Amino acid sequence: MAWEAKTVQAEVGVVNGFTELGVADEIVGVLAAEGITQPFAIQEATIRDALEGRDVLGRARTGSGKTLAFGLPLLTRLSATDGRGPRAIILSPTRELALQIADNLAPLAASVGLSLTLVAGGMSYNPQVKAFARGVDVVVATPGRLIDLMQQGAADLGNVEITVLDEADHMAEMGFTDEVTAILDATPERGQRLLFSATLDAAVDRIVERYLTDPITHEVDSGQVSVTSMTHLALQTKPHDKLAVTAELASRDGRTVVFARTQKGTDRIAGQLRAAGVMAGALH
Repeated sequence: MAWEAKTVQAEVGVVNGFTELGVADEIVGVLAAEGITQPFAIQEATIRDALEGRDVLGRARTGSGKTLAFGLPLLTRLSATDGRGPRAIILSPTRELALQIADNLAPLAASVGLSLTLVAGGMSYNPQVKAFARGVDVVVATPGRLIDLMQQGAADLGNVEITVLDEADHMAEMGFTDEVTAILDATPERGQRLLFSATLDAAVDRIVERYLTDPITHEVDSGQVSVTSMTHLALQTKPHDKLAVTAELASRDGRTVVFARTQKGTDRIAGQLRAAGVMAGALH
């Protein structure tokens, strides 16, 4: 698997809600070209504090706009100064999420003359090692692969100015606490830390207490909020009827997400649905 940063032609002279928050004009122009003109609640709440260099603890669930909430102030701050890279690290629990973050932020980084690379498992080491060797401003990484590169001597985090932990609770749940603390220990103590999490369990609390300095906390649309527009139904079926029922539900108008217990189960069910005439793909 290989990753390549994309670029977007920015709109010129755009002024909107992101401008008022202090985001760099070039970045605002790229956002506008992609149809993003007004900040979400978590962005409105956190961007100003992050731009001031404050450590930020943000509580918001997946899909609330967290990537731009930390990405916009990070890129705006780095664009105002020069330095040896990597100057910022963004940690994510999975390759898929890291890929999504890198895809979203790469055009914004390019607009202000910053380089960004993706460092994740399941990808070739060689491009990642070369990126560190030539100097890269922003690294989006999964903890395990970044630790590998640090142990090889390829990645030096001594100049990191900003560290972001995205989905910190999921990283703890997946057993990455030791890797995360090792990475944070390798960055300068004076650096800015931005931590985003849907929940604050004991493992996340320990990271906050140890590594964030006087953090300002913003909670927006937390996972505890009830969803009033959703209806829950339980269907009792015999084992041999499950596939037919699932295929009937999945073939309706709109999109359907089917959760399975294991990776193999996910692949098996996706194949069975395709055989039943449902366009289905597996994600794990």
